Amino acid sequence: MAGIYQAVYRRASSLICRLHSTYVRKMRYLNELKEDDSLCRQALTSGTFYLFHSLSPFLQKVEEKYLVPQLSAAETKRILEKLKETEHWIEKSVLIGCSDEHVPHFALDLGALEKSVVESELRGSFTDLRKALFVVDEKDSPLLASAQSLLRWHDSHQYCSKTGQPTQKNLSGSKRVCEASGITYYPQTSPVVITLVSDGSRCLLARQPLFPPGMYSALSGFCDMGENVEETVRREVAEEVGLEVESVRYSASQHWPFPSSSLMIACHALVRAQQAEIRMDSLELEEARWFGLEEVVEGLKRNPVSSKQDSSLPWFPPKQAIAHQLICEWVKQQSSQPV
Repeated sequence: MAGIYQAVYRRASSLICRLHSTYVRKMRYLNELKEDDSLCRQALTSGTFYLFHSLSPFLQKVEEKYLVPQLSAAETKRILEKLKETEHWIEKSVLIGCSDEHVPHFALDLGALEKSVVESELRGSFTDLRKALFVVDEKDSPLLASAQSLLRWHDSHQYCSKTGQPTQKNLSGSKRVCEASGITYYPQTSPVVITLVSDGSRCLLARQPLFPPGMYSALSGFCDMGENVEETVRREVAEEVGLEVESVRYSASQHWPFPSSSLMIACHALVRAQQAEIRMDSLELEEARWFGLEEVVEGLKRNPVSSKQDSSLPWFPPKQAIAHQLICEWVKQQSSQPV
């Protein structure tokens, strides 16, 4: 029996090493593409492209599913030539990742072209990213979010903040350089805490005015300069709902493209049940209230994109959002009921 266990262990170890090596090779290849313009230029002729128009991703509806097409470099070039857009399209592309087989992925915004003409040629539609994240496959969401954030950053950082002179993008889009000052600018992301508050038997969910009808989510807010995560959680909960947090527990993190590029740091926060009276900040929130376990479980079952959905019934962010994960974790803590 010992020999069998050793053989199984060796196979498992070999698989782990292969997976690790695949990841390391992939990351090093991406880093080379970011730093070497000549290598990146070669990759642009063999990679795949995700298309955007004014920061809205291109989707195709096939039956009841929404797909995110990956166009080959040759197909992208053919379409752009047909639309009389051949100037500098390679320089406008940004590197957003690659496959395990080292096929690079790029994003390209076609905002300079007539939207309806491009949609007709491509046989699909450019969809607002907030709506797209509700309907695309979960594996596509992170790539679309990263692509839009990077495209937005380049669009809003075309000039040096010190000299006012134009900045130049390197070919991969990993940085911009001001030749006048020598300053190099890199894409940045803003830390945001998103917190599910609980008093032990209930969880607190809230609505902002910009939310779709009926949607409730966890509290969120940007980290202030000099704050750590725990301090931000306590301050945001105090500011928005007037409650004092006793303890904070980290859950996970997620990149989120709104409002520009955010790192969502998800936490659970516990408050005393005896001091759980909500005093809401009406400038930040439209509504905030406590939810019991049964109501949360029912809310998780509702389909937010269904045209038959009653907007008066509460529902929660989709699986792609980390707020959904926080809510599911809370439910699992409260009961053994599957979510």
